[in-house]
Amino acid sequence: MSYYTMTAFAAAQALRRGEVTSRQLAEAVLERIAAVEPEVCGFITILDEEEVLSAARQADRLLEQGRAPSLLAGIPMALKDNICTSGIPTTCASRMLAGYKPPYDAFTAAALNQAGAILVGKANMDEFAMGSSTENSAFQITANPWDRERVPGGSSGGSAALVAAGEVFFALGSDTGGSIRQPASFCGVVGLKPTYGLVSRYGLVAFASSLDQIGPLTRDVRDCAIVLDIIAGYDRRDSTSVCREKDHYTAYLGGEVRGFKAALPLEYFGEGIEKSVRDIVMDAVGRCSRLGVELAEVSIPSTVYALPAYYLVATAEASSNLARYNGIQYGLSVRGKTNLLALYQDTRKEGFGAEVKRRIMLGTYALSSGYYDAYYLKAMKMRTLIHDDFEKIFKDYDFIVTPTSPTVAFKIGERKDDPLTMYLSDICTITANLTGCPAVSIPCGFVDGMPVGLQVIGRPFDEGRMLQFCYCLEEALGIKGRLAVSPARMEKNIEHI
Repeated sequence: MSYYTMTAFAAAQALRRGEVTSRQLAEAVLERIAAVEPEVCGFITILDEEEVLSAARQADRLLEQGRAPSLLAGIPMALKDNICTSGIPTTCASRMLAGYKPPYDAFTAAALNQAGAILVGKANMDEFAMGSSTENSAFQITANPWDRERVPGGSSGGSAALVAAGEVFFALGSDTGGSIRQPASFCGVVGLKPTYGLVSRYGLVAFASSLDQIGPLTRDVRDCAIVLDIIAGYDRRDSTSVCREKDHYTAYLGGEVRGFKAALPLEYFGEGIEKSVRDIVMDAVGRCSRLGVELAEVSIPSTVYALPAYYLVATAEASSNLARYNGIQYGLSVRGKTNLLALYQDTRKEGFGAEVKRRIMLGTYALSSGYYDAYYLKAMKMRTLIHDDFEKIFKDYDFIVTPTSPTVAFKIGERKDDPLTMYLSDICTITANLTGCPAVSIPCGFVDGMPVGLQVIGRPFDEGRMLQFCYCLEEALGIKGRLAVSPARMEKNIEHI
């Protein structure tokens, strides 16, 4: 059997039954990486093989002694390269941080380490998480495992591609405007953006601090719940972390969904959404009805303002957050200059890529004297309006159901020189970040052999029932656990696992 094809839960069960060892799982993914990574290019950093196998042997000893700290003990995984890892490069896919090794672990990295999960490497991404295709990485372009001529989405494209290609059992990404959910949709995996404040951002390199969240990318909904059980929780080191009783998300799976109410916002199914994608999503919505879920069309009129509001808020926060990269304390430093200003200018000129520079300039302009009220302040007012509209919907409905992306994965290079079209890739996902609501993308079908994702947005901190609903829908759709074909023979076939 090819162990790398298993879900994390199936692998964990096999470990406890003695049918496989953690070492065998690690060897399986390392062999898979050797076979397909030259085509996928999903990793920026791959840990030394002996280091990975040593961690697997330690996990096996704990399992033999009945001391495994969690279901994820002995399961190989990856982290997006903007999640800090002590002594392991964290580059954010930028020349600015090439070779940088943090002196500490992010909260989520430490939580998974304590849970016994085995880190295999750091995943490629759009530079500083700014992008929707993973084409903005300073180091390489990641290919979609379903079709190597297409993008995997972004900015967590590396994480999604690694899971879809069987190179790891699960991965973490970050989501500022859809950067977990959109690549999950493009790569045919499950991707969850938790409620803002549920998962600590300590150790996540900041893009837009009021929008960023860390979340899992997995093969199915059960794996997603298992990972969320580990990484969710209060952290005093993150001032936005919410102190509340810890939930157990796996306990919700398999629960009854009859009587749940789901809203279908007209604005998410209209202009800009490809008909083939809309048809696949609506077919999946029909399954919801057969499960006893009540469906109704609604209108969220403020949605039309979401994209401009998001790109003003996000770029303004990026301008502020990225001001710290000046060539003085860490990262790239272009020395030999006669004055401090020249050092700043040359370091930032050489360290940042085109998209990062574009967003810094947009954000700086929006915050500048004379334009603050006209742009940033107005965007924040629109954000409040969108939040209020969502609250109104959630008074009557449990969930909002939409397409995750208006299209399937597009060709590499197709939108690289058209930033406005690229930004439209996030049209269905950004509202969850602006409102702080949890949202998840699950595979719901295929268009011409490429995956399509369905998005479910829930009430704040209602991840349990949201995953309960998605688990039932996933079972009804019957397409979970599919892995992309080997890149050595990437055709438009679909490999059923």
